[in-house]
Amino acid sequence: MLYPELERCIEIVKKLRHPQNGCPWDLKQTHQTLLKYLIEESYEFIEACEKSDKKLMEEELGDVLFQVLLHGTIGEETKSFNLESCAKVLTDKLIRRHPHVFNPDGKSLTPEQVVENWGKIKEQEKGMVKKYSIDEKSLQAPALESAYKIGIKSTTVNFDWNNHLEVISKVEEEWQEVKEELPPTGHFNKTRVKEEIGDLLFSVAQLARHLDLNPEECLRDANKKFINRFQKVEDLVKKDGKTLTETSQSELENYWGKVKKYEP
Repeated sequence: MLYPELERCIEIVKKLRHPQNGCPWDLKQTHQTLLKYLIEESYEFIEACEKSDKKLMEEELGDVLFQVLLHGTIGEETKSFNLESCAKVLTDKLIRRHPHVFNPDGKSLTPEQVVENWGKIKEQEKGMVKKYSIDEKSLQAPALESAYKIGIKSTTVNFDWNNHLEVISKVEEEWQEVKEELPPTGHFNKTRVKEEIGDLLFSVAQLARHLDLNPEECLRDANKKFINRFQKVEDLVKKDGKTLTETSQSELENYWGKVKKYEP
């Protein structure tokens, strides 16, 4: 099977990285400087999926692919790895971790059993000896998602609250500690406040988990709701012949109240 457009794309990326004739911006990039773009492009693809916009999904997945090709090209330049070696490592891994497909023994597995087997095979491959029940692997996700995963692992070793009511008490306790670090004078210890707000967010994530909700999804939905409401506020402001910068905070609050009032 041939992929002429993929091959053309690889060549384009190599031209962008050409030492003499390439693009100055692309040439300046390293694995480290590109990380934020890989994250941004991944989230843009997620947004396209949530909108079920197939055309946009195609475009955004292409942007993710561009990041992959850049990393592969940089790896080739430094003679550490290349796209072909990455593909080989991935292919071999997929075959090893799907014995029910490539070495079938007549057993049919549920999706849950597939995940369980994947974890066992992964541990065998890496000779993994887990020193701790909860380790730094839980941090390999956005912070709120990490808090959620840590909570899931905690409950497997019987270190968890019994119900959501107990978690609510913990949230209230953490919120009180935040307030205690913020005296009326306005002077506060930023390091201490940062720590206490972190504790508050962590406990809120556990409350969501106890209610069978993913806190990352909750916050994404809240972000989208805010943007949608604010756009409606801006529409009302423009309709009244004004701009946002010309409108006072109290006026904006009134517009916000109108928008909320008429939401379904």
